Amino acid sequence: MRIVGIDPGLSGAIAVIEDGGDRILECIDMPTLALKRGRKNKRELDHVELALAMLRLCDGASAVFVERVQSMPGQGVSSSFAFGRATGIVIGLTAAQQVPLHEIAPVKWRRIVGLASGSGKDAARALCKRNWPVNAPLWSRVKDEGRADAALIALAGLRTLQSNKTGVVAE
Repeated sequence: MRIVGIDPGLSGAIAVIEDGGDRILECIDMPTLALKRGRKNKRELDHVELALAMLRLCDGASAVFVERVQSMPGQGVSSSFAFGRATGIVIGLTAAQQVPLHEIAPVKWRRIVGLASGSGKDAARALCKRNWPVNAPLWSRVKDEGRADAALIALAGLRTLQSNKTGVVAE
């Protein structure tokens, strides 16, 4: 079974696992561009690179699990819009691949993989290093949290499907 996990933000990533979750096949950062908007450089999703990556990464996938996102208190309007826009693009590209798509809440996937509620950002990276030591360089930097989240979302998706033999996931 091949499962794709996606942390959809601009600092997110896409990870692919298979063989019972004991191997990370691939893990890439969300492709972005730095574009000048007025007087500022803004990071935006690179739609073309993301579409090409999704074609490759979703090929042969049994399911895609995307973190269910929502705006956060104190988050600015423009950053909330950019986050939602990136998530919508990811969902649309997944739908175009005709691969079953499941959204999974952060609380749920963190519980399934064994991350304690309120654990810091480094907890996901540390768990990935323990689960997949051969891939430790993928999560060596603080900014690799999106990669760790994507890999753990994929693992949570795999465990969810394995525990539910019908293949239907209750959202």
